[in-house]
Amino acid sequence: MTKLSPIMILPVLAFSGFVGLAVFGMGREDRDSLPSAHAGKTAPHVTLTTFGEKPIWDSETLRDGNLKLVNYWASWCGPCRVEHPNLTKLASQGMAIYGVNYKDQPAQATAFLEDLGDPYTAQGIDAQGRMALDWGVYGVPETYLVDGEGTIILRIAGPVTQRVISTILQPAIENISP
Repeated sequence: MTKLSPIMILPVLAFSGFVGLAVFGMGREDRDSLPSAHAGKTAPHVTLTTFGEKPIWDSETLRDGNLKLVNYWASWCGPCRVEHPNLTKLASQGMAIYGVNYKDQPAQATAFLEDLGDPYTAQGIDAQGRMALDWGVYGVPETYLVDGEGTIILRIAGPVTQRVISTILQPAIENISP
């Protein structure tokens, strides 16, 4: 019978530890959410440049008395393409969606919207990503639910899927609606 040396056992222990951490991480119920430092606070200042024919929006727009979504997106973003039909549906149901085109080429962004439709009430470009930094954006797509006073209610990191709408967005909207 051969004795196992500690060097032979080390890779097995390391792999077992990795598997244990992975299983623990997948079992967390909040794995889809990333906390926002801005939740419950006034949205950071809006500084955008004009994009297309739609009106540009600003910080005052966020305090118009109506519930809205602020959506960071880019034409080069695959998950943005996945979420787009859901944003279009939300817009057709009356949800105001304000677009922030993030670090994109205007021609490609225009082509993206011509291909998939334009769900945005107003939009602008954050070409350098400075506004995104202020908002705490990790990457696109990222969407914020903002109340009529300009307060961020919640942040959705990743695409707005049907599951996200039914389990996260809709309950949040119901909690703040009178």
